[in-house]
Amino acid sequence: MNLPTRGPGRILALLEAQARATAWPADPSWPLRLAEDLVELGADWRESAQVCADAAWAARAVGHSVLGLISPEQVAAAGPDPVTARTYRHLYLSALRFDFRTRTLQEFVEQLPSGGRASLDCYSRALYAFALLGQSHEVGLALMDEVLAAAGDHAKTRHVLLHGLWLGQDLDRGAERLLALSSGPPFDNGNDPIALFRMAGALRRLGRYDEGLTAIDRALDLLPPGDLTVHADLVREHSLISATRDIDRRPRARTGGTAS
Repeated sequence: MNLPTRGPGRILALLEAQARATAWPADPSWPLRLAEDLVELGADWRESAQVCADAAWAARAVGHSVLGLISPEQVAAAGPDPVTARTYRHLYLSALRFDFRTRTLQEFVEQLPSGGRASLDCYSRALYAFALLGQSHEVGLALMDEVLAAAGDHAKTRHVLLHGLWLGQDLDRGAERLLALSSGPPFDNGNDPIALFRMAGALRRLGRYDEGLTAIDRALDLLPPGDLTVHADLVREHSLISATRDIDRRPRARTGGTAS
């Protein structure tokens, strides 16, 4: 987890909050414990996004998705404290994203009162944009641009938008947008395996197969050991690029000619 730089003590406190929350992922009270810790720390939306997304992923990885612990009604009625409400929202929407439930995520956000929707933090709006982009809704592109302007180089937010562009296959200039975002800051050092995975998908869609294979090979080299789910995704992308390249390079059957 790459937390914003706010001093080693701050980073350690946030990591400890996440570790406490997910130590017993089957315990239905861990989202509340995490919210209490983030309230005590006065976490901002960036810190909440980092901790909640990683906690939701960790719980899902061991078979205890947040979706089985908190209901949309609980999220919508999380109480007046803004940090608690944001924690529940980040956990729930992140879990929907990890399960590719784009329509459910969209519907949840759109049923919020107009005032609540307008006051959503930047990461929640990024998750809403993911839902729209993932369904190839062009309106998601405008929302994405708004989020990018507000989020700056916040990696977690940009990963959410990359995911939406990667999933939405029918967006206007979707592959070009995906390539630009995956190769720009903060991913321009080429050291983020997930950004490289998204980049490889964009290059495949653009017919730049050899570059795509280079990107996916580097992603495989950079992926932490033991991340089996993501490793399988990368291997599938490698196979897909190779197969698509071979099909495109196969000699075409000649047509036409003179009738005998």
